[in-house]
Amino acid sequence: MRPFPSIITTATSIAALLGSLALAPVAVSAQEAEASAAEQGKQVAFDRRKGNCLACHAVEGGDMTGNIGPPLVAMKARFPDKARLRAQIWDSTKVNPNSIMPPFGRHQVLTEKEIDQIVEYMYTL
Repeated sequence: MRPFPSIITTATSIAALLGSLALAPVAVSAQEAEASAAEQGKQVAFDRRKGNCLACHAVEGGDMTGNIGPPLVAMKARFPDKARLRAQIWDSTKVNPNSIMPPFGRHQVLTEKEIDQIVEYMYTL
C-alpha cells in the first residue's frame, strides 16, 4: 500500500509547482520595455490624427514629410536630457513664445503616456 501515498504526494508537489509558476511575474527587460514604448511612440508620431510630426518635420521612414520644422535627427545629441525634449513636446512656447509647434500637452492633444512614448521614439533617431 505504499505506492498510493507516493502518487498523491507527487501529484500534490506537481500541482504546487505549477501553481507557483503561474503566480511568478513575467520578467520584461528594460530594453524590451523601451523598445516597445519607442515603437508605440513612432506610431503616435506618424499618426496624422495624433502627433502628426510628419506634417512639419522630416523623419526617417516617414512618408510625405514636412520641412517647416527641423529634421528629427540626432535627438540624443540635441536633447541630452529627456526631460527637456519632453518639455519641448509638451509646450514648445515656453522656450520660444513664437514657436509654431502646437503645445501637444498643454492643449491635451496627446496624453502623458503618448508624449513619453514619443520621447522614447525620438531617442532612437
